[in-house]
Amino acid sequence: MPGTTISWAVLARLDWRAVLDILLVAALIYYLLRLARGTRAAQIGLTIVVLLVLHRAARFARLEMTDWLLSTALSYFVLALLILFQPEIRNALARAGRNSLWKRLVARNRSEVYDDVVLAVRHCAQHRIGALMVIERQAGLRTYMESGIPLDATVSYDLLLSIFSPGSPLHDGAVILSGDRVAAAACFLPLTLSPEISNQLGTRHRAAVGVTEESDAVAVVVSEQTGAIALAMEGNLEQNLTPDQLAERLGTLVTGGHKAPVAAPGVTVGG
Repeated sequence: MPGTTISWAVLARLDWRAVLDILLVAALIYYLLRLARGTRAAQIGLTIVVLLVLHRAARFARLEMTDWLLSTALSYFVLALLILFQPEIRNALARAGRNSLWKRLVARNRSEVYDDVVLAVRHCAQHRIGALMVIERQAGLRTYMESGIPLDATVSYDLLLSIFSPGSPLHDGAVILSGDRVAAAACFLPLTLSPEISNQLGTRHRAAVGVTEESDAVAVVVSEQTGAIALAMEGNLEQNLTPDQLAERLGTLVTGGHKAPVAAPGVTVGG
Protein backbone atom coordinates (compact mmCIF):
# COMPACT_ATOMS: atom_id res chain seq x y z
CA MET A 1 0.00 0.00 0.00
CA PRO A 2 1.22 3.59 -0.65
CA GLY A 3 1.00 4.57 3.03
CA THR A 4 3.09 1.59 4.08
CA THR A 5 5.68 2.34 1.38
CA ILE A 6 6.02 5.94 2.56
CA SER A 7 6.41 4.84 6.19
CA TRP A 8 9.17 2.38 5.34
CA ALA A 9 10.90 5.03 3.21
CA VAL A 10 10.90 7.44 6.14
CA LEU A 11 12.22 4.78 8.54
CA ALA A 12 14.94 3.82 6.06
CA ARG A 13 16.33 7.37 6.20
CA LEU A 14 16.66 7.31 10.00
CA ASP A 15 20.24 7.18 11.22
CA TRP A 16 21.71 7.37 14.71
CA ARG A 17 21.70 11.18 14.63
CA ALA A 18 17.96 11.30 13.90
CA VAL A 19 17.25 8.78 16.65
CA LEU A 20 19.37 10.78 19.10
CA ASP A 21 17.59 13.97 18.06
CA ILE A 22 14.18 12.39 18.66
CA LEU A 23 15.22 11.06 22.07
CA LEU A 24 16.58 14.44 23.17
CA VAL A 25 13.39 16.24 22.12
CA ALA A 26 11.26 13.59 23.86
CA ALA A 27 13.35 13.90 27.05
CA LEU A 28 13.04 17.69 26.97
CA ILE A 29 9.26 17.55 26.55
CA TYR A 30 8.99 14.96 29.34
CA TYR A 31 11.09 17.11 31.69
CA LEU A 32 9.01 20.21 30.91
CA LEU A 33 5.78 18.31 31.58
CA ARG A 34 7.14 17.04 34.92
CA LEU A 35 8.21 20.57 35.79
CA ALA A 36 4.75 21.94 34.99
CA ARG A 37 2.82 19.20 36.80
CA GLY A 38 1.08 20.48 39.92
CA THR A 39 2.12 24.12 39.35
CA ARG A 40 0.51 27.17 37.85
CA ALA A 41 2.49 26.43 34.67
CA ALA A 42 -0.01 23.69 33.83
CA GLN A 43 -2.97 26.09 33.83
CA ILE A 44 -1.06 28.79 31.93
CA GLY A 45 0.15 26.23 29.41
CA LEU A 46 -3.42 25.10 28.77
CA THR A 47 -4.44 28.73 28.15
CA ILE A 48 -1.63 29.12 25.63
CA VAL A 49 -2.71 25.98 23.80
CA VAL A 50 -6.28 27.32 23.58
CA LEU A 51 -5.01 30.64 22.17
CA LEU A 52 -2.92 28.81 19.56
CA VAL A 53 -5.94 26.76 18.49
CA LEU A 54 -8.03 29.94 18.23
CA HIS A 55 -5.29 31.58 16.18
CA ARG A 56 -5.22 28.72 13.69
CA ALA A 57 -9.03 28.64 13.56
CA ALA A 58 -9.22 32.40 12.93
CA ARG A 59 -6.69 32.14 10.12
CA PHE A 60 -8.55 29.20 8.57
CA ALA A 61 -11.87 31.09 8.78
CA ARG A 62 -10.21 34.29 7.45
CA LEU A 63 -11.24 36.37 10.46
CA GLU A 64 -8.75 39.15 9.79
CA MET A 65 -9.17 41.22 12.95
CA THR A 66 -9.06 38.19 15.26
CA ASP A 67 -6.10 36.80 13.33
CA TRP A 68 -4.21 40.11 13.62
CA LEU A 69 -4.94 40.43 17.35
CA LEU A 70 -3.83 36.90 18.17
CA SER A 71 -0.75 37.14 15.92
CA THR A 72 0.30 40.33 17.72
CA ALA A 73 -0.23 38.76 21.14
CA LEU A 74 1.64 35.57 20.23
CA SER A 75 4.70 37.57 19.17
CA TYR A 76 5.16 38.62 22.81
CA PHE A 77 4.58 35.16 24.25
CA VAL A 78 8.27 34.30 24.68
CA LEU A 79 8.82 37.31 26.94
CA ALA A 80 5.56 36.63 28.76
CA LEU A 81 6.55 33.01 29.39
CA LEU A 82 9.90 34.07 30.87
CA ILE A 83 8.10 36.41 33.27
CA LEU A 84 5.26 34.08 34.21
CA PHE A 85 7.40 30.98 34.61
CA GLN A 86 10.34 32.72 36.28
CA PRO A 87 10.06 30.73 39.57
CA GLU A 88 9.77 27.41 37.73
CA ILE A 89 12.70 28.24 35.43
CA ARG A 90 14.88 29.27 38.37
CA ASN A 91 14.00 26.10 40.25
CA ALA A 92 14.78 23.95 37.21
CA LEU A 93 18.17 25.61 36.72
CA ALA A 94 18.94 25.13 40.41
CA ARG A 95 18.17 21.41 40.15
CA ALA A 96 20.25 21.03 37.01
CA GLY A 97 23.21 22.68 38.71
CA ARG A 98 23.30 20.36 41.68
CA ASN A 99 26.63 18.72 42.33
CA SER A 100 26.14 15.31 43.91
CA LEU A 101 29.87 14.94 44.64
CA TRP A 102 29.94 18.12 46.72
CA LYS A 103 26.74 17.00 48.43
CA ARG A 104 28.46 13.80 49.57
CA LEU A 105 31.51 15.69 50.82
CA VAL A 106 29.49 17.95 53.14
CA ALA A 107 27.01 15.26 54.20
CA ARG A 108 28.98 14.23 57.31
CA ASN A 109 29.02 17.71 58.80
CA ARG A 110 25.37 18.31 57.98
CA SER A 111 24.42 14.98 59.54
CA GLU A 112 25.62 16.20 62.94
CA VAL A 113 24.13 19.67 62.51
CA TYR A 114 20.61 18.47 61.80
CA ASP A 115 20.51 16.23 64.84
CA ASP A 116 20.03 19.50 66.77
CA VAL A 117 17.28 20.52 64.35
CA VAL A 118 15.36 17.30 64.99
CA LEU A 119 15.79 17.67 68.76
CA ALA A 120 14.49 21.23 68.65
CA VAL A 121 11.52 20.19 66.51
CA ARG A 122 10.75 17.37 68.94
CA HIS A 123 10.68 19.83 71.85
CA CYS A 124 8.52 22.33 69.95
CA ALA A 125 6.06 19.59 68.95
CA GLN A 126 5.74 18.30 72.51
CA HIS A 127 5.09 21.78 73.91
CA ARG A 128 3.08 23.06 70.93
CA ILE A 129 5.50 25.84 70.10
CA GLY A 130 5.14 27.13 66.55
CA ALA A 131 8.33 26.89 64.49
CA LEU A 132 9.44 27.29 60.88
CA MET A 133 12.95 26.31 59.80
CA VAL A 134 14.16 26.57 56.20
CA ILE A 135 17.23 24.55 55.22
CA GLU A 136 19.22 26.02 52.36
CA ARG A 137 20.54 23.59 49.77
CA GLN A 138 22.04 24.42 46.36
CA ALA A 139 19.87 27.46 45.57
CA GLY A 140 20.84 30.47 47.69
CA LEU A 141 18.30 32.09 50.02
CA ARG A 142 20.04 35.42 50.52
CA THR A 143 16.97 37.38 49.43
CA TYR A 144 14.95 35.89 52.29
CA MET A 145 17.83 36.16 54.77
CA GLU A 146 17.98 39.89 54.18
CA SER A 147 14.33 40.23 55.17
CA GLY A 148 15.08 39.00 58.70
CA ILE A 149 17.62 39.49 61.49
CA PRO A 150 21.13 38.24 60.57
CA LEU A 151 22.67 35.91 63.17
CA ASP A 152 25.42 33.84 61.53
CA ALA A 153 25.62 31.57 64.57
CA THR A 154 26.41 27.88 64.89
CA VAL A 155 23.32 25.68 64.76
CA SER A 156 22.50 24.31 68.19
CA TYR A 157 19.52 22.88 70.05
CA ASP A 158 19.61 25.65 72.69
CA LEU A 159 19.81 28.45 70.11
CA LEU A 160 16.85 27.15 68.14
CA LEU A 161 14.72 26.82 71.29
CA SER A 162 15.69 30.36 72.34
CA ILE A 163 14.62 31.73 68.96
CA PHE A 164 11.24 29.98 68.91
CA SER A 165 10.42 30.61 72.56
CA PRO A 166 7.00 32.36 72.60
CA GLY A 167 8.47 35.33 74.47
CA SER A 168 11.31 35.81 72.01
CA PRO A 169 11.17 38.81 69.62
CA LEU A 170 12.43 36.44 66.88
CA HIS A 171 9.63 33.92 67.41
CA ASP A 172 7.56 35.08 64.44
CA GLY A 173 8.98 34.41 61.00
CA ALA A 174 11.32 31.74 59.72
CA VAL A 175 14.80 30.65 60.69
CA ILE A 176 17.07 30.00 57.70
CA LEU A 177 19.86 27.46 58.12
CA SER A 178 22.84 27.56 55.77
CA GLY A 179 25.27 24.70 56.23
CA ASP A 180 26.13 24.52 59.92
CA ARG A 181 25.04 28.12 60.58
CA VAL A 182 21.82 29.83 61.59
CA ALA A 183 22.03 32.52 58.93
CA ALA A 184 19.02 34.60 59.95
CA ALA A 185 15.83 34.57 62.01
CA ALA A 186 12.43 36.28 61.80
CA CYS A 187 12.60 36.06 58.00
CA PHE A 188 9.66 36.75 55.72
CA LEU A 189 8.87 34.10 53.10
CA PRO A 190 6.56 34.08 50.07
CA LEU A 191 3.18 32.47 50.68
CA THR A 192 2.03 29.79 48.28
CA LEU A 193 -1.01 30.47 46.13
CA SER A 194 -1.59 26.79 45.40
CA PRO A 195 -5.26 25.82 45.70
CA GLU A 196 -4.17 22.34 46.81
CA ILE A 197 -3.11 23.64 50.23
CA SER A 198 -5.90 23.23 52.78
CA ASN A 199 -7.54 26.39 54.09
CA GLN A 200 -7.13 24.95 57.58
CA LEU A 201 -3.36 25.39 57.38
CA GLY A 202 -1.91 28.62 58.68
CA THR A 203 0.67 31.13 57.49
CA ARG A 204 3.65 29.03 58.57
CA HIS A 205 2.62 26.11 56.38
CA ARG A 206 1.87 28.36 53.42
CA ALA A 207 5.22 30.08 53.81
CA ALA A 208 7.00 26.71 54.00
CA VAL A 209 5.39 25.57 50.75
CA GLY A 210 5.95 28.98 49.15
CA VAL A 211 9.71 29.06 49.71
CA THR A 212 10.08 25.49 48.41
CA GLU A 213 8.19 26.49 45.25
CA GLU A 214 10.72 29.27 44.68
CA SER A 215 13.87 27.26 45.52
CA ASP A 216 15.17 23.77 46.25
CA ALA A 217 15.14 24.42 50.00
CA VAL A 218 13.57 22.09 52.58
CA ALA A 219 11.25 23.61 55.20
CA VAL A 220 10.26 22.11 58.56
CA VAL A 221 7.08 23.34 60.26
CA VAL A 222 5.68 22.76 63.74
CA SER A 223 2.03 23.71 64.23
CA GLU A 224 1.34 25.98 67.18
CA GLN A 225 -2.23 24.66 67.49
CA THR A 226 -1.64 20.90 67.28
CA GLY A 227 2.13 20.39 67.60
CA ALA A 228 2.07 18.42 64.34
CA ILE A 229 5.31 18.26 62.35
CA ALA A 230 5.31 18.86 58.59
CA LEU A 231 8.00 18.88 55.93
CA ALA A 232 7.80 20.93 52.72
CA MET A 233 9.84 20.31 49.57
CA GLU A 234 9.34 21.25 45.91
CA GLY A 235 5.97 22.78 46.69
CA ASN A 236 4.66 19.64 48.40
CA LEU A 237 3.78 19.31 52.09
CA GLU A 238 4.14 16.08 54.05
CA GLN A 239 2.18 16.31 57.28
CA ASN A 240 1.95 14.51 60.63
CA LEU A 241 5.53 13.28 60.74
CA THR A 242 7.11 11.89 63.88
CA PRO A 243 10.53 13.22 64.94
CA ASP A 244 12.08 9.92 63.84
CA GLN A 245 10.43 10.17 60.44
CA LEU A 246 11.68 13.76 60.15
CA ALA A 247 15.21 12.56 60.90
CA GLU A 248 14.87 9.98 58.13
CA ARG A 249 13.64 12.60 55.63
CA LEU A 250 16.39 15.05 56.47
CA GLY A 251 18.93 12.26 56.27
CA THR A 252 17.81 11.58 52.70
CA LEU A 253 17.04 15.08 51.44
CA VAL A 254 19.75 17.17 53.10
CA THR A 255 22.66 14.95 54.11
CA GLY A 256 22.21 12.39 51.35
CA GLY A 257 22.33 9.42 53.67
CA HIS A 258 20.33 7.41 56.22
CA LYS A 259 19.71 8.82 59.67
CA ALA A 260 19.07 6.83 62.81
CA PRO A 261 16.33 8.03 65.18
CA VAL A 262 17.43 10.98 67.30
CA ALA A 263 16.75 10.84 71.03
CA ALA A 264 15.71 13.88 72.99
CA PRO A 265 17.93 14.89 75.91
CA GLY A 266 17.52 12.29 78.62
CA VAL A 267 15.42 9.99 76.41
CA THR A 268 16.61 6.72 74.93
CA VAL A 269 15.28 5.66 71.53
CA GLY A 270 14.22 2.05 71.58
CA GLY A 271 15.63 -0.32 69.00
